[in-house]
Amino acid sequence: MSLIMTVLAITAALSTALAILSFWLPQMSPNQEKLSPYECGFDPLGSARLPFSLRFFLIAILFLLFDLEIALLLPLPWSNQLASPLLTFTWASAILLLLTIGLIYEWMQGGLEWAE
Repeated sequence: MSLIMTVLAITAALSTALAILSFWLPQMSPNQEKLSPYECGFDPLGSARLPFSLRFFLIAILFLLFDLEIALLLPLPWSNQLASPLLTFTWASAILLLLTIGLIYEWMQGGLEWAE
């Protein structure tokens, strides 16, 4: 039996054993304390289904986009080992220019202003 088949068999057996064990173990009896929601030590007042601010969502999406573009530039110091470091520098400059233009556009459109 190959090593991969052995690992798969052990994984399947362990997963099955743990799943069966979780059904056999006694479950804790729920009481009022365990059924009530706990939010930082305070009793929740009002509904938990409040409308979500779109501003938070936009800021999170902007953060993800700019963070991803910065992550694309992280391997840049190793570009001098490539056959054409000038081409890599040109592409990196284009990415930075695009990032800057996007930031200026969001700033001009008011996407970065928190208070209206």
